[in-house]
Amino acid sequence: MIPNPSNANAVVVVGGGFAGLTTALALSHCQPRPPIVLIEPRQRFVFLPLLYELLSGELQAWEVAPPYHSLLSQRGIALLEDRVESIDTKAKTVTTSSGLKLNYAQLVLSTGSAPTDFDIPGVRKHALMFHRLNDVDVLRQRIKELQLRRNPRQALVIVGAGPTGVELACKLADLLDGAAELHLIELGERVLPSAKAFNQEQAERALSERGVHVHLRTQVRAISTDQVELLSKQKEPAISSAITHSGLVWTAGTRPVIPALSPDFVLTEARLPIDSCLQVIGLSDVLGLGDATYNKDHSWPSTAQVALQQGEIAARNVMALRASSPLQPFEFKDFGEMLSLGVGEASLTGMGFTLAGPLAFQIRRGAYLTKLPGLSLGLRSGGAWLLGH
Repeated sequence: MIPNPSNANAVVVVGGGFAGLTTALALSHCQPRPPIVLIEPRQRFVFLPLLYELLSGELQAWEVAPPYHSLLSQRGIALLEDRVESIDTKAKTVTTSSGLKLNYAQLVLSTGSAPTDFDIPGVRKHALMFHRLNDVDVLRQRIKELQLRRNPRQALVIVGAGPTGVELACKLADLLDGAAELHLIELGERVLPSAKAFNQEQAERALSERGVHVHLRTQVRAISTDQVELLSKQKEPAISSAITHSGLVWTAGTRPVIPALSPDFVLTEARLPIDSCLQVIGLSDVLGLGDATYNKDHSWPSTAQVALQQGEIAARNVMALRASSPLQPFEFKDFGEMLSLGVGEASLTGMGFTLAGPLAFQIRRGAYLTKLPGLSLGLRSGGAWLLGH
């Protein structure tokens, strides 16, 4: 479908990640169905939690990154492959990178986040990233180069021991199989500082078994082509050191991505302030979802589980706005936490249930794939309890 820029009655969803795509798909099932426009610059929807399995070859690209056109086919959703640059909330219009201006009746902002370098010298120029489909190809090529040289003294460094860094470190250790040393750098006291205790313990065990060198309370000061400068704060005084690397992957943090808003709009901690019903405070016809938002009463985790649930509520609240009905507060239901911990292994905990190993890996993979439109009902139901509906 081709969007009609002059349709002032349309619901415009900006950003096609988990939250935005879920919102658009949920709206497509509403009756009467409103005009829906999804604006997303990428051609493919990327299951970010499954990028590790794409890297290892345990999953195929069509499973991890299906094209948007296949997900939205015959659902009454107009897809615009473009990026929103600015939003005029008074005129109720969005302007894209190509110069197209679209009207909206309701706007859903689900623009997500992007890696941040914290102004550390060399990150942008020398570090690899791991949050886009293309990043998988780049890192896969680097793995092949390390395997061909197969020198135990060569090192691959990962900065940031949150979920992405830990899951990537375990997967890379299995893929490299001794071809290079792996170093995991973390500023905090432990890996996975926000994770549940069981998963944190399983992650520490998995890293230790794979021989990953974990550097806690360690700050990255600068990165060059083949070296990373560190400041260890494990003891006083702090000790400076350096690691010679054959590749460095940056997973240390993100920043919200928000289009320019006019008239001037005051952000809260660089994010869109939202109320309990996901409305952007001060903008009655705008909802905000995901990583780019801030709620003063709740600090929801930046997970697919939260995004999926927010998308469902956002669709209901858009329809409520259109009907001038009361909006529904968002209440996050925590169905569990899942981590990939190497090839064919994972850890999960939720609803009083803990599991680690190959079976946990299968459940984790199935739980994410249940949310891909078009899969069989049997596969959908297999892991639905972990992500909720």
